[in-house]
Amino acid sequence: MVTFLPSRPGRLADVPSFDRAIGGAESNVACTLARAGHTARWISRVGADGFGDHLLSAIADCGVDVSFARRDPLRPTGVYFRTAGDRGTDAHEVAYYRAGSAASAMSTATLDPAAIRAGRVLHLSGITAALSADCLGLLRELTAPRPAHGRPLVSFDVNHRPGLWRGPDDARVLLDLARGADLVFVGEDEAAEAWGITGGPDALRAALPEPATLVVKRGAAGAVAYDSRGGRHTEPAPRVDVVAAVGAGDAFAAGYLSATLRGLPVPTRVRHGHLWAAAVLTVPGDLAPPPSRAHADRLAALGPAAWGTLHLGPGWTKATTADERAVEEVSTP
Repeated sequence: MVTFLPSRPGRLADVPSFDRAIGGAESNVACTLARAGHTARWISRVGADGFGDHLLSAIADCGVDVSFARRDPLRPTGVYFRTAGDRGTDAHEVAYYRAGSAASAMSTATLDPAAIRAGRVLHLSGITAALSADCLGLLRELTAPRPAHGRPLVSFDVNHRPGLWRGPDDARVLLDLARGADLVFVGEDEAAEAWGITGGPDALRAALPEPATLVVKRGAAGAVAYDSRGGRHTEPAPRVDVVAAVGAGDAFAAGYLSATLRGLPVPTRVRHGHLWAAAVLTVPGDLAPPPSRAHADRLAALGPAAWGTLHLGPGWTKATTADERAVEEVSTP
């Protein structure tokens, strides 16, 4: 989608102008991974219009392969407007204009299955499932059981968006989709809202035993990752001076996937997710360049005490080696 970001805080009715940007969970993840040096491909549909031109150009400029994104001559590119506030507050407003969009016409018949399954990881979002019956059918096909040999790791970010679901129980379909994935990202709060599952991360793992890896995000409290061997890994989030919260979940997924592709241990993957999320939390938009690999590796390797006192503010990703050493020294009791 094309995202319109408000020029100042306030209700949508009161904001006089908006700045154009790219939006969409999957494209955010692809752009962030590509900026970190990974090979990423974005497969979707956009309209044969100016907004579609902008999306393809902006995503390609991040280093993402968009050659399998298709243009729809009959349907427009989706757009949405949002307020400047955090999505978790009552004052936050989102206005989606996605019904009948080019992306809503995605289906098993419109996308190349070989291109979809060509990578090491196939990353999906629950947002797509809400766009149309065809989109839901596509995600059911992509999360259906298959022999593990020769297929990518299927990553699924629940990304529950209440404004996109019609009935109060419709979002429970996301639970079924999650059960077919290898790696699932879900927020503790969104699981309670979408599925009525409360009781903390362990209750969520009991409800989702099928995925080899389940990552339960708990906001400022950190995240808990469950692996296929029965391991439970808790990693607190560093303290972050938040500028804007939108896009942090996508950055967390990208950081975790980057560390997964590098074969790093599960606790380190969670820390990379936190660090990449912090890169977005400290900028106004939905996207931000991730920290350099060396910078993130140094911070992720901090001991428990130093990690627990880590404090990140705007500009932290541009720190020099000396700055990083100073952070480590200050953060170590």
